[in-house]
Amino acid sequence: MAEEELQMEEGAKKSKLMIIIIIAVVILLGGGAAAYFLLGGEDDAAMAEGAEQMQMEGSETESSAPVKTGTALYVSIPNPITFNVPGTGRDRLVEIKVQLMVRGSDAEEKVKMHIPSIQGALNRAFSQANADDLITEAGKAAIRDNALKEVQKTLKDVAGKELVEQVLFTGFVMQ
Repeated sequence: MAEEELQMEEGAKKSKLMIIIIIAVVILLGGGAAAYFLLGGEDDAAMAEGAEQMQMEGSETESSAPVKTGTALYVSIPNPITFNVPGTGRDRLVEIKVQLMVRGSDAEEKVKMHIPSIQGALNRAFSQANADDLITEAGKAAIRDNALKEVQKTLKDVAGKELVEQVLFTGFVMQ
């Protein structure tokens, strides 16, 4: 009887030891796999394909669009744009914080000088939206594109150039 209890204790100790070893191996393998995926680079074939595709796109864009040079800088609109939008169930209040991406410090200074005109353009663009569209990601992308067009149009009229490359929403609240 004592021998059976002793064998059961040894068996329990061995099974606990096996479980600990298995857990340690799983953790090590999981950590190694995570490190491989996070720190590992692309393979040579994928890199060559990406470079080839960039060359093809570069040759297409050289003739159709100007090359974007200069450091990307971000100009923050000081106050969030707040507006009401109609919806099917009820009207909603929307608040959007906006930053504008420009290239180069000259463009940054010109955009900062025309912030009131830009805010007016953003208000015009946002007033065309409705709550049902703003709920979806596609609706937000559409209003962002519309805002970019309005801002570029305004800056072309005021400063002579389309200085803004992107309109970015850094905050979006709809109630």
